[in-house]
Amino acid sequence: MSTNDRRRFMTKVGALTGALLAVSMVSGMGSAFAEDFPTAKVNTTKLAVTDKTVKVGILHSATGTMAISETGSIQAEKLAIAQINEMGGVLGRKIEIIQEDGASDWPTFAEKAKKLLVNDKVAAIMGCWTSASRKAVLPVVEQYNGMLYYPTFYEGLEQSKNVIYTGQEATQQILAGLNWIAKEKGAKSFFFIGSDYIWPRTSNKIARKHVENVLKGKVVGEEYYPLGNTQFNSVINKIKLTKPDVIFTDVVGGSNVAFYKQLKAAGIDLSKQALLTISVTEDEIDGIGGENIAGAYACMKYFQSLDNPNNKAFVPAFKKMWGEKTVIGDVTQAAYLGPWLWKLTVEKAGSFDVDKIAAASPGVEFKGAPEGYVRIHENHHLWSKTRVGRAKLDGQFELIYETADLVEPDPFPKGYQ
Repeated sequence: MSTNDRRRFMTKVGALTGALLAVSMVSGMGSAFAEDFPTAKVNTTKLAVTDKTVKVGILHSATGTMAISETGSIQAEKLAIAQINEMGGVLGRKIEIIQEDGASDWPTFAEKAKKLLVNDKVAAIMGCWTSASRKAVLPVVEQYNGMLYYPTFYEGLEQSKNVIYTGQEATQQILAGLNWIAKEKGAKSFFFIGSDYIWPRTSNKIARKHVENVLKGKVVGEEYYPLGNTQFNSVINKIKLTKPDVIFTDVVGGSNVAFYKQLKAAGIDLSKQALLTISVTEDEIDGIGGENIAGAYACMKYFQSLDNPNNKAFVPAFKKMWGEKTVIGDVTQAAYLGPWLWKLTVEKAGSFDVDKIAAASPGVEFKGAPEGYVRIHENHHLWSKTRVGRAKLDGQFELIYETADLVEPDPFPKGYQ
């Protein structure tokens, strides 16, 4: 970040004081002073920690087909870090950001993660979006003992000492969504369509088992398309022929724009044809256009329209920093949790050392989360609620359903592996 960019950035931050106070009161978070935590004691592994600063990496796709989804994560992490710095930092140290671009390319993610850990010696990385990028980065953070805060809903079937998963795993998102639509719509037949990489394929494998074995339904079609694909007429024709009760989709990134526009052009009315997505948030609708997706259902843990005190402080603060027209989706909110959970865990551990943070993570709770209260499970995933929203013309979601209680994360569910 250049000097001028940093000045502009911090000017925006200065305007957030009211929102920061609101978040701090809700969260019950205090500030620690650097003199109480000598660097020699809180940094025994030669991380980029001084008496005044600590370096943290941000690693997302700022360019390429995934930028439509990942830009919000970058913005949310920068907002959280700005708020944390405004409140005194972490153990009295201000966070300095080192940002790298994964460029929607998985080998690039691995390369940049190594650079952040080996060259920059960052204390943590907020990063990745797709499972392909996370899978590329995972062996790097494990080899060099880094800590990754990963914000995306994903397929599960993974657990690492070196990762905190702030999005939902499959049982929290997919199974709850399928149960809801089967009950509410009497759905028995499903057509699956996804992007062609590990998350959609693994998610749909889990979804198929649930549809067939638990819901006693039928999958009448299953199709995959490369990331960035813009031609969906063939699968739309198959959908018309099979007439499923539900189109179940995990198409990601820029492909969503073409998919929903072509659905509408083909005469498929989503107010009549049930569609459940686990991959479209307000961020994607910003590109798709509300008129092309209105009526579709999404299963997430967060919607911008949530009515709670934390979210009422978060949304204006986000828009104040990034513009009134910006929108906030599920992964954007989950990305915002990363820096806060890291701060809280560092202060619980009294150290920036990764091993101590990993050990201290279970039980850490963030009462100021925009989605509501969250807590880190022993398996490094989050307890959180599951919600279903219906897309509206204005690009927002109307909350239709939410679980009464927090859903326990279960990344290795029996019968689904």
